[in-house]
Amino acid sequence: MSQMLKCISPIDGSVFAERPVLSLQDAKSAAKTARKAQAAWAARPLQERIALVMAGVAKVGEMNNEIVPELAQMMGRPVRYGGEFGGFNERASHMASIAQEALADIMVGEDATFKRYIKRLPHGVVLVVAPWNYPYMTAINTVAPALIAGNTVMLKHSTQTLLVGERMVKAFQAAGVPEDVFQNLFLSHDTTSALIADNAFDFINFTGSVGGGQTMERAAAGTFTGVSTELGGKDPGYVMPDADLDAAVDTLIDGAMFNSGQCCCGIERIYVHESLFDAFVEKAVAIVNSYKLGNPLNQETTIGPMANVRFAKEVRDQIAEAVEAGAKAHIETFAQDDGGAYLTPQILTNVTHDMRVMREESFGPVVGIMSVKDDEEAIALMNDSDFGLTASLWTKDIDRAIAVGDRIETGTVFMNRADYLDPGLCWTGCKQTGRGGGLSVIGYQNLTRPKSYHLKKVTQ
Repeated sequence: MSQMLKCISPIDGSVFAERPVLSLQDAKSAAKTARKAQAAWAARPLQERIALVMAGVAKVGEMNNEIVPELAQMMGRPVRYGGEFGGFNERASHMASIAQEALADIMVGEDATFKRYIKRLPHGVVLVVAPWNYPYMTAINTVAPALIAGNTVMLKHSTQTLLVGERMVKAFQAAGVPEDVFQNLFLSHDTTSALIADNAFDFINFTGSVGGGQTMERAAAGTFTGVSTELGGKDPGYVMPDADLDAAVDTLIDGAMFNSGQCCCGIERIYVHESLFDAFVEKAVAIVNSYKLGNPLNQETTIGPMANVRFAKEVRDQIAEAVEAGAKAHIETFAQDDGGAYLTPQILTNVTHDMRVMREESFGPVVGIMSVKDDEEAIALMNDSDFGLTASLWTKDIDRAIAVGDRIETGTVFMNRADYLDPGLCWTGCKQTGRGGGLSVIGYQNLTRPKSYHLKKVTQ
């Protein structure tokens, strides 16, 4: 009997969707069809590939009224926020707009004797393993540029958002992308690892946990298959004494709590200059106390359940351990907190870096806030982490922000904003957050390989 993947809805714990996994033999067959289809897809004119991909993106947009409540059912984000199509379309559109320049030959020189240039060629078959927290936007980061560059793509989506890959592939195929060029796969972890070890893919993009990334790299060991990863995070915010306090509180607390704190670049720890600390905490507590925890299908709900009961348990455990060690919890338990997926958002002070809540990824609606006396202390604390995805700096002085940002071990430095992915910039991290980079011109460089031409002319 085939193994079933089951999406358990955080709304009520029911099985929302289930699909059978592919056997290893069927999965290998699917990968072979992708490889056979790749050369013909890459041979199509670039503008034709771009048009087909953007038509697929538009088809996803046409499904948005169905997608929004479906996402609420699968992973708990309130319907009032309208889904992900804005960011989905923005990212794909930007990558389409820069494709011709990003993929153009690099001319090194030509004279009467030699012509020299570098081409960018697609890797071949790209495996995209996408997460559940922003299931459409994280997938399109790689799917759109990989297809535009001439790769075929196989998408393996998280079981928590089981229907997303199906919808994306259906939309792209309806727009004219051949079925073997973009496929959705339901795979077990073992089958995925076996395919990677068997060289079924030429490039892998994985977004998920540190442990998941390690599994991908182990499976690829010795195959020379490129593996790009975006893994854990513990992103800091730093509020300097000249910051716009109201803007800092609004943005950083939203960055910590939006999507029930389940954001790759969500704010998980905040350092505030001692002169602003008390005011910052007071304003932050007022914001969080205004939230309405509840069923994400209700328009009045501003914060829904976490995607899974076990995710909520991890956050509760981190909070309880911190309080036991001396932290102060500022938010009284909400009436809607059921001890399961529905979790009270929490602000903690009197925290230290000896506490897990300030060191390990929480990926939930909790943030620790610490007072600091100067930039040196803030920089040391921000760098005291195993992760490095983004850091958010709050000041009116751009030179100061750059000077501090240059010393932070992170992939992106924000000034006076947070929790946003600009497709014109490379999305990347360091340390245990992973390696590689998506979007921007660099995203195309990572989804292609260079091929050099050194041509000597015959002269008489």
